[in-house]
Amino acid sequence: MRIFYTDGSCSPNPGPGGWAVIEDSKPVATGSEPDSTNIRMEARALIAAMKLADGNPCKIHTDSEFWINVITKWAPGWKAKGWKKSSKGEIQNLDLVQEALEVYEAGQVELIWVKAHVGHDQNELADEWANIARKKAV
Repeated sequence: MRIFYTDGSCSPNPGPGGWAVIEDSKPVATGSEPDSTNIRMEARALIAAMKLADGNPCKIHTDSEFWINVITKWAPGWKAKGWKKSSKGEIQNLDLVQEALEVYEAGQVELIWVKAHVGHDQNELADEWANIARKKAV
């Protein structure tokens, strides 16, 4: 089973952003955007990790509790309602929400939340590489 660690970075937020996927203590995917948000970069990293698994069982560790909730709790309901929320307002980052849910549902993914910046070496490595990628977007 593949085990990934993901993170996204944006500074300032919004501003230049980067993301990274770590496997076996090495970056296996990174990317950047010149104008983004931290939320979007977190999603890009998760989507990239799920795509790397290519439908096979994987565990993805992320410090984005927000995106775990989006993918596992909220997006299935939004999809069932024609991509509408129960409350007023648009679904933010709908493009990434839809893509993340599609890849998640097509795979065998376990999303695991890890607390950020508490010395977890693989999470810290993902953060470091996300920041390296972000600096390339400047």
